[in-house]
Amino acid sequence: MKPVEPAPPTWSLPPVDPDGEDELVFVGGDLSPGGLLRAYRAGVFPMPVRDGLGWWSPVRRGILPLDKLRVSRSLRKSCDRFDVTFDAAFDEVMVRCADPDRKPPWITPEVRDAYGALHRLGWAHSVEVHRDGELVGGLYGVAIGGMFGGESMFHHATDASKVALVALVELLRDGGATLLDVQWLTPHLESLGAVEVTRREYLGLLADAVTREPVHGWG
Repeated sequence: MKPVEPAPPTWSLPPVDPDGEDELVFVGGDLSPGGLLRAYRAGVFPMPVRDGLGWWSPVRRGILPLDKLRVSRSLRKSCDRFDVTFDAAFDEVMVRCADPDRKPPWITPEVRDAYGALHRLGWAHSVEVHRDGELVGGLYGVAIGGMFGGESMFHHATDASKVALVALVELLRDGGATLLDVQWLTPHLESLGAVEVTRREYLGLLADAVTREPVHGWG
């Protein structure tokens, strides 16, 4: 479906300083669809903080260049052992991604509702990995034009989340996307080809990506 533009938010996000050093750029606002999209278009994403809703823009941003994904021989074999779908179980993927032991919890019911609303408007998407009909891995995130902002992933079988990432990269690459944002670089993501760029570099990549045509093939 073609994404539906929601009503604009009733709150304002302060400008992000490309060369600033603060990663928490704003506290407040809400998780309305319009607010979320405004934030992602500005290079900012939400994560709860002690005082409420925090909006973050890493000084060093993790991205996965779509032509640099490292797929080992064993991972390629794993891809053949699973079935992959797109946007077939968005809500369930979000539930599986939630970690009940995280304090404070990150993917709260309010967060699930917010991204579920974005999904129904055509902006948030999921990748599901199945084995013998059972959901064993997946990921979700937000797509705007040629940008996909990855939010979280999970696995209940070896390599299942990596298989989801391989499928995502193939979909984005085939659809003409230019930017896969992974927020902060982790050793796991680095092993798969993710790199860091400065905030200024990221904002330049983002400004180009969000003007491109949306990627098709999700559902």
